[in-house]
Amino acid sequence: MDLSDALLVAAARAGRRDAYDELVRRHAASVMAVCCARLGRKGPLEDLVQESFLRGFQALATLADPGSFGAWLRGIATHACIDWLRKKERHVALEGQHDAAAPPGADDERSKAVLDAVESLDEIHREVVTMFYFEKKSYKEMSARLGITPAGVNARLQKARALLREKLQGAAP
Repeated sequence: MDLSDALLVAAARAGRRDAYDELVRRHAASVMAVCCARLGRKGPLEDLVQESFLRGFQALATLADPGSFGAWLRGIATHACIDWLRKKERHVALEGQHDAAAPPGADDERSKAVLDAVESLDEIHREVVTMFYFEKKSYKEMSARLGITPAGVNARLQKARALLREKLQGAAP
């Protein structure tokens, strides 16, 4: 029997480490997607995912609605990325050092071109592409997360596809 996020949050607040481990397992992909959408491949994605879960664990007592753990945690991930970007801006001298880890298959020239094209999209389009293709979210799930209608999700996704098509055709030899 699967426990709800709300029950797992209650158990984690009571000191059950395994409950928080289950929350991490459930939400790792969506937190990674948020970080990818914010940073592309230009940041220490795995570190920011771990930072997000650490911040979430430390602030678990402040979560008003345990049933909204996923949305709350994605907000924490967004802030972790913003903090990293601000810190990066302050350390321009270190700009040449990127901890970016290319996803599997990026060695292939076409895969790299696609990933570069996705990364070059503005945030709202990169976010829908990431959720739809990498997280395998439905329009309904994306709509709920983004706070827009399914038609709005469709419009963003169609625009993102057109932008990607344009970028990839321009990159073809």
